Amino acid sequence: MHDPETVLHYLDTLLEESNFTKAARALYISQPYLTQTIKRLEEKLGIKLINRTVPFTLTEAGTIYYKYLESSVASKRKLHSQLIKYENPKLEVIRISVLESLGCFLIPAILPDFLKSHPNIKVQLSEVSPRTSENLLLAEEVDCYLGQTPKALSKGIKPYINGNEKYYIVIPANSKFYQAGKFILEPDAFDLKTLLQQPFLLSNGSSAIRHQVDGLFQKYKIKPNIILESQNILTTTGLAINGMGLTISSASILKRYKETPLNLLPISPDLLSIDYFIAVKQGRTLTPGIQDLITAFMTSNLSPEIQ
Repeated sequence: MHDPETVLHYLDTLLEESNFTKAARALYISQPYLTQTIKRLEEKLGIKLINRTVPFTLTEAGTIYYKYLESSVASKRKLHSQLIKYENPKLEVIRISVLESLGCFLIPAILPDFLKSHPNIKVQLSEVSPRTSENLLLAEEVDCYLGQTPKALSKGIKPYINGNEKYYIVIPANSKFYQAGKFILEPDAFDLKTLLQQPFLLSNGSSAIRHQVDGLFQKYKIKPNIILESQNILTTTGLAINGMGLTISSASILKRYKETPLNLLPISPDLLSIDYFIAVKQGRTLTPGIQDLITAFMTSNLSPEIQ
């Protein structure tokens, strides 16, 4: 019988194609072979996995088995990641946790050159929330934590700070405040308090930036009109740009939207600013590889600008 990863791939392709012949072609195997593989698996399990009416769907029992396969594949990969340093004693594994929306900027800025100069190091990434990253670091389940807002870190965590992030209010083209033909507005183009009273899309309370954004609303004694919250600032930024409301987003994210019709109102760093850090557990002995990673972080240009 095939391994869980292969079976999962077969099922995914069948569900996508809703046809055994097309699925077999996509998998580069024969249709009779695919049909017999699924049939033998169903007979062995004593269940029906797939409803054959178009579009194909998993049966209730098939859904349970599918989740089992996903769990098996995840466990296998986790085991491999834990054993890799024993398989190759000369290899150093550095486990890094980072918020996904932050990692898409910080990781490419640091890792390519670092890994090029350290061929004996392998990096494993965990893209999780800031609170989860802290817990993983304190439990020594990761070695480093890349984040923002070091002032909010828990006790027992030592940050190394470099670079910062500018923030802007995103004004979409359908907003009554939108100014055609402009991209970055002058800081005094609008009264900030007026804009903050508009409908907003914001990252939720688990994000580091949200704590500062809440402080901004409190400073102006405004109860925010929040129409949607998301765990990911990329989501709120995309929704705002598509006209759902205003949002507050960062330079590293907004750089990719410079060709899009929208306005960006800069927020004074005195009101809202983010510092980047790489953190380790206080008192933990650092390997030479981790020390070099910290040096790479501290010497990188981590202050994105929007032109």
